[in-house]
Amino acid sequence: VNCKGKRRVIFLPARLQKKLKAYAAKKGISEGVIFAAKSGRPLHRGNIWAEMKKLCKDAEVSPEKVFPHNLRHLFARIFYSLDKDIAKLADMLGHSNIETTRIYIMESGRIHRQKLERMRLVL
Repeated sequence: VNCKGKRRVIFLPARLQKKLKAYAAKKGISEGVIFAAKSGRPLHRGNIWAEMKKLCKDAEVSPEKVFPHNLRHLFARIFYSLDKDIAKLADMLGHSNIETTRIYIMESGRIHRQKLERMRLVL
């Protein structure tokens, strides 16, 4: 993916690759864009943003809190919770500076308090 002057490699699990290949075959897509707008042009952030906003009501989620970039943050938090390797995560996200990656995995004060309470350190 080319974005903001950077070229990023996107890793897809084998199961997802298989599903994408089946979808492309079903739609008769042998090359190029797999997901396109009604116009036939590639989906872009705005298309995805609009679709995410439409899903908010059914999901009972405030539309003000939903953005495509949140999916990147969700991936980072889940990956880090499983692997605990910030350098590997930075590499996967295409960050040249680990400080940028830290923003993705920072925990809130509420989370810190919950952890402390579990440790029985909070009075």
